[in-house]
Order: sequence, then structure tokens, then C-alpha cells
Amino acid sequence: MSSLPQPHGGVLKDLIARDAPRRAQLFEESEKLPALILTERQLCDLELILNGGFSPLEGFMNEKDYNGVVENVRLADGTLFSMPITLDVSQEQIDELSIKPGARITLRDFRDDRHLAIITVEDVYRPDKVKEAKEVLGGDEEHPAIRYLYNTAKEFYVGGKLEAINKLDHYDYVGLRYTPAELRAHFEKLGWTKIVAFQTRNPMHRAHRELTVRAARDRQANVLIHPVVGLTKPGDIDHFTRVRVYQALLPRYPNGMAALGLLPLAMRMGGPREAIWHAIIRKNHGATHFIIGRDHAGPGSNSKGQDFYGPYDAQHAVEKYKDELGIEVVPFQMMTYLPDTDEYMPVDQVKPGVKTLNISGTELRRRLRNGTPIPEWFSYPEVVRVLRESHPPRSKQGFTVLVTGYTNSGKDAIARALQVTLNQQAGRSTTLLLGETVRHELSPELGFSKEDRHKNLQRIAFVAAELTRAGAAVIASPIAPFEHSRKVAKSTIEQFGDFYLIHVATPLEHCEKTDKRGVYAKARRGEIKGFTGVDDPYEVPANPNLTVDVSKQSIRNIVHEIVLLLESQGLLDNGN
Repeated sequence: MSSLPQPHGGVLKDLIARDAPRRAQLFEESEKLPALILTERQLCDLELILNGGFSPLEGFMNEKDYNGVVENVRLADGTLFSMPITLDVSQEQIDELSIKPGARITLRDFRDDRHLAIITVEDVYRPDKVKEAKEVLGGDEEHPAIRYLYNTAKEFYVGGKLEAINKLDHYDYVGLRYTPAELRAHFEKLGWTKIVAFQTRNPMHRAHRELTVRAARDRQANVLIHPVVGLTKPGDIDHFTRVRVYQALLPRYPNGMAALGLLPLAMRMGGPREAIWHAIIRKNHGATHFIIGRDHAGPGSNSKGQDFYGPYDAQHAVEKYKDELGIEVVPFQMMTYLPDTDEYMPVDQVKPGVKTLNISGTELRRRLRNGTPIPEWFSYPEVVRVLRESHPPRSKQGFTVLVTGYTNSGKDAIARALQVTLNQQAGRSTTLLLGETVRHELSPELGFSKEDRHKNLQRIAFVAAELTRAGAAVIASPIAPFEHSRKVAKSTIEQFGDFYLIHVATPLEHCEKTDKRGVYAKARRGEIKGFTGVDDPYEVPANPNLTVDVSKQSIRNIVHEIVLLLESQGLLDNGN
């Protein structure tokens, strides 16, 4: 008989194992049914329903369960459950797929079109999103999950039980992706009876290692490092980097103390409600203890600098339901380094006057960005090595320079000269996206309406963003006449690197006077329609990084100004 805790609700709802004999039959049926293609978040939820991570759920919540969870933190049968697990659909999808009570719908993976499960629809209902936002997430409309609820989640929810056809396919870290049943079997094989689970969506350093080791030793237990590798907070470090960090850190634990397993969860950053949810999930995976930190699963602060949740709301929430959860809360201890004794100690145990050291997350990012040393007392060399591979110094990071202005303003000449200058410096690939070239190669079907100009610029932004992500220097020189389109392009690119807007403010009269191709004359005669500066507007950039003018400056002087701007931001290596 297993010594591990019973799953939530008493039975692990492993639908993959349970439905194994029927798979072939279900697959044949799924081919004939209408198919709903799932989003990334829906796929994360589906996987944890199918493998039992969300036990006792056997499907997406119907209206009674949904209302019970939102209003009372309980399913309709009274079982504790804190987070709505819902399948959102639009009216268009309802009509197209004939989604109604009694219907059977195939659920399909958007990534490879594989059929994963069949849902038997119990009900289709319109949720009270305002109530859900307030009761589950706190109601602050700046909360990322509330923005998702209002702006991304569709207007109807579909409730119904699932029958599994296939497991979701993963191609990364396959050996670390344990289902709850597999992880429980792993613990049984090792003889573990007490397991302290550690939830994380960030890299781990020495303080985290010390905290988890202390928590395990105090309870004569083992450690499960159980990071989230589904959807986390926007801006978090990618899970590939984080998992490499966890793998590098694992040998630093006392022999046999710790195990690493990955959790494909779509976080809601729901603070107290999320902490209860996380505890249920860890109990289903076999954990007996769960570390809950300060502001656990909180999204940080809003635009006024106010935290969405109190610092210990999550701990209090889980403690309140401790008996029902059947998992012990381990309060997160903030650890600090004592240089005089070369040890870590909980902050509340440090005597007044004792010297301590710490490096904040902001300071760590600055050191990674600038290539500044990171001391071994803070993080192990093998961890730092992984982080530096994914966070190269500024002189190796990609960036985009967008040069905007009228036709014949000199923007293309500036872009070409800047490319030559950057190519002279070794160490970074440089790509030139000239306006006319892009029009010919990427957007040959587009015209010059405001909508088509917007589409053209966003295609440029997509290409520039991917190249920037890969560490290249990108120089683009479209006319880009509209402020809104430039802002959207900037937001696309800045996810992966710096963006610099250069406004070539050469006066229209000069552009027209020096036009050797005669395009302005054709536009004046009406032979070319929608020509910027003649019968189409150019919106002057509100906040360019640099404003230049070829009627007053040479191309060489302008390029030098741009190079100085890039050097001031640490993007060019002066040693080259």
C-alpha cells in the first residue's frame, strides 16, 4: 500500500490510463466529429486534466462547478477547488461546430493537428466575467489574468467530461515530464515518503538551494523541484534556460535528496487562489509538503506601485484549508548571505549588526546584461554559465534601427552606410531591410492604403524581431508614415531586443528638389496615388531616438551619430 498522500478527492483521475482500451475506437470516432482547435492555455489545462494533475476533475467545468468554485472555492459536490478550469469558445465556434448539450466534439492540438480527446458537452454557458475577476483574482483590471479574461478569453464556456485519445507530444526534456502517476511511482521506487515540493518560475541560486535543503532536513524529507514550464508571467525567463539551470543545480544537493520534474501548467498569477490550486496539484503528484513564499504566484504590482495581493495572503489561504488539502504548508524563508561566516541564514534569525549580502533580481539582470561578475556566494558557476549563454552581454545582443522619413529623404543612403559601418565591426550579423526591397519581396500584393502600410510595417517588424532575437543588428528603412504603426512595430521588436527610431527629418521641399527619379513629379501630376507628402500624410514621430536632416548634415555625420547612440547603450564593442 502506498505511503504517499491520497490524490485530491481520493482517486487519481488518470484518463489516459483509464481509457487505454478504447483509444482506437475513440480515434476513429474523433475523425468523424467536428473539431475544436485548442489554444496554448487550453492545451496546458487539458494535459493536466487528462493525466490527473487536476484531480478530481474529469473534464472542463460545467456551470454548477464553475459557479461553485468562483463563489465558494468548491465544486458542486463540495470538494475544495480554487481555480475555474474552463473551455472558452466564441459564438462563431458554437455555430460552426454545433456545440450544444449532448454533442461530442474532438479537441485538437493547434501545433500538429493531433486529436487529443473527445468532450461530451454537458452545457454551454455565458460566465459572469466581472464576478470571476473579482472573486478569483481580486478585481484589479491591471491584473494580467483579468486582462486575459476580458480581452482574450471568449464569451462562452463549455462544460463536459473528457475521454482521452492521445497524450500531448513534447519534444523537450521528455525524461523530466512526469505525470502524477509516474512521479508517484518514481517516489515509491526511491522509497520516499515525505516530499517537500518547491514551486518556481524563475532560475534558482544558492539561496534557493539553502532554503529547500533546510526545509527538507527539518522534516526529514526529500525535495521535489517542480517548476512551471507552461504559461507563466509575461517577461519571465524562458523555460529552456530555467530547466538548464535546475539541471546544473541538482548535483549541488546532498546525494539523493532532490528530484526534478516539470509541470506543464498555465499559471493565472492568482495569489491566494492560485496557492490553493498549486497545493492540490502537488498533492496529486505525491508531495506531502509544499513551500509557499511571500506573494506566492502574485503578478507583482500595478501601475500605482501597489501589490495585487498581500505578502502572506497565499500562506494564510492554504493554511485555512490545511486539513482538507492534506498537504503541509512550509513557509518560505527569505535567506541572506553572511560573508563573515560564509553561510546562508534565514533573515529573521540574523542578529542585529551582523553583515549580510544580497543581489536583487534587478541587479542580477544588470550584471548579466553588462557582463559584470556574479559572485559564487550568490550563485554557482555552472548556473551563471547557463544564464550567460542565454543572456549575452550588450555587445552581443541583437537590436533594430528603424530609419523613417519621406521618399528621397536620405533614409536608404543612411541605412546602407550604417550597415557597412556595422559590418566593419566583427561579432554580429547585420541585416538591411530597405523599404523598396521589402515591398518587392515581402509585400508585393499590398498597396499604399493606411491599412496596407500598417501590414507592411508589421511584416518588417516580425522579421526584425526574429533576427533581433537571434542576436543580429537589423536596419530597416521604410517610409513608415503613421505613428500608431511605428508604436506597434516597436512593441513587437522590443520583446527581443532594443529598438531605435531614427527620424530623417529632411524637408519635403529638399526631397522633391533633389528627386532624380521624378517620382514626386509623377505624384504631383496624379500619376501615382497615395504618395506620402503629396496626397498622403506623414505623421512626425513623437519620440524618436535621433532626428537628422540630410539637407544640413552629411551621411557620414549622421551615421556617426547613430553609432555613438548605439555605443552609449553598450551595444557596440569598442575593442573591435
